[in-house]
Amino acid sequence: MRIDLHTHSTASDGTDTPAELVRNAAAAGLDVVALTDHDTVGGYGEATGALRELGAPLTLVTGAELSCRVQGISMHMLAYLFDPDEPELYRERELVRDDRVPRARAMVAKLQELGVPVTWERVARIAGDGSVGRPHIATAMVESGVVGSVSEAFTTQWLANDGRAYVAKHELDPFEAVRLVKAAGGVTVFAHPGAHKRGRTVPDEVTVQLAAAGLDGIEVDHMDHDGATRARLRGLAAELGLLVTGSSDYHGSRKVCGLGEWTTDPEVYREIARRATGAEPITAV
Repeated sequence: MRIDLHTHSTASDGTDTPAELVRNAAAAGLDVVALTDHDTVGGYGEATGALRELGAPLTLVTGAELSCRVQGISMHMLAYLFDPDEPELYRERELVRDDRVPRARAMVAKLQELGVPVTWERVARIAGDGSVGRPHIATAMVESGVVGSVSEAFTTQWLANDGRAYVAKHELDPFEAVRLVKAAGGVTVFAHPGAHKRGRTVPDEVTVQLAAAGLDGIEVDHMDHDGATRARLRGLAAELGLLVTGSSDYHGSRKVCGLGEWTTDPEVYREIARRATGAEPITAV
């Protein structure tokens, strides 16, 4: 089985529509794909419809990537198979989403002060109906010729955490995120915890505390982790009894990593599905 548990669509900052993502996952030979857009479940309906139309032997795992902050450091929490209508978690997702537009406008203003010729109107057109975020701003920067790629915009010179044009947004406390997702019947995995190129990363003692609070796993095999980081995180997961996942963090053409470039062990996937009580994986039949 080939299982990719971290992807994004145009419901947030990917370039594939949810339907295209499902079709591309099937074409890539995946058996399981998780739709984990930033702080939204807006792509679920389209993705589910596409899966049923496709009729392929592909399983869709519903999820989201929740924006969190601890000790002044941004981090992301993957949440799988939770009840999307659970009121508390719904309210928190809406708070984060509602803060995205003013935050993006503020970052565009900072870039303009730095002499970057980007406009809010262009960023908004790039984002479309999705949850506007830094990748949309980075795409506008690529178009303007300021940087050569989206990844080049995610440095401290520009949009990385603590970068010159960075603006913080409303983010969940990760311990509260674990509690809310659990209460909604979901499963939590700390996304790319060793992604140092993005800025400061959360110290291991926080991961230890999150594990004690009910965190289920760590995303270890990820394009932003080198071999040494993967080995360290795998050891930490073993020490804490956490599940180990791998995934592409696919964003379509916005990032270089393709669907299924990193994958999750089938036994780990089955354990995630077993623990979840808020929703079930969706199949075409």
